[in-house]
Amino acid sequence: MQTHLQPANPDEQSDALLIFLPGAYLKPDEFEREGFISAVRERHLAADALLVDADVSYYYEQTLSERLHTDVIEPQRAKGYKSIWLVGISIGGFGALIHELARPGSVDGIVALAPYLGRRVLGAEIKKAGGLRMWQAPTGPQPDEEPDRKLWPFFQQYLKDQTSKNLPPLYLGFGLEDRFVSNHKLLADALPSGQVFTTEGGHDWPQWRQLWRNMLDVLPLPALGRARQAAKQPQPTATPWAIAA
Repeated sequence: MQTHLQPANPDEQSDALLIFLPGAYLKPDEFEREGFISAVRERHLAADALLVDADVSYYYEQTLSERLHTDVIEPQRAKGYKSIWLVGISIGGFGALIHELARPGSVDGIVALAPYLGRRVLGAEIKKAGGLRMWQAPTGPQPDEEPDRKLWPFFQQYLKDQTSKNLPPLYLGFGLEDRFVSNHKLLADALPSGQVFTTEGGHDWPQWRQLWRNMLDVLPLPALGRARQAAKQPQPTATPWAIAA
């Protein structure tokens, strides 16, 4: 997988790393174009950003989790990052979630913006049962091995005090007119209210930008030290009368 690093501080590596996974047919540099990286810097967060070219071929070939772990996460851990978060949009959010299924505990947090959460028919089944709190995952052989059959039982673990403590914190954001909203609301029911963010609108960059900025204000990410914040600020140029004074 091709990657591009955007450090919070060009002089030293941060303790935290945000790994960005794009949506289907989107390019990783769109995160930069749409202000996701500048929003991190504006808040003086000590979190480097890694843009990953995880295109849809990895999902079709079912190699996303392996490649993401081997090519991206493990090498970044070896560089000394203490906290690694996955930030995914649409199918990128789905990728972040199925990676946690495949490699439990390999990341320290997940941000899923308008994630694809699997087939609507399965979501409808859960809704008919009364939501995730009431739904009983079927046991025994299943008609297929699609990842969403494992994803929804995984989400139910966030409802349990014992198991939720061992899971990476999951932050969910979505537009209230998003085409996947019915499934988003089912997942939202399993998460603490402070980890669910909504906005008006559908499935596009304006909504994702707004959600990301709102979420950044509460994500448990380290801040740059005051000295480093001051160093990042442009220094005023002395005017002639200031010098004379």
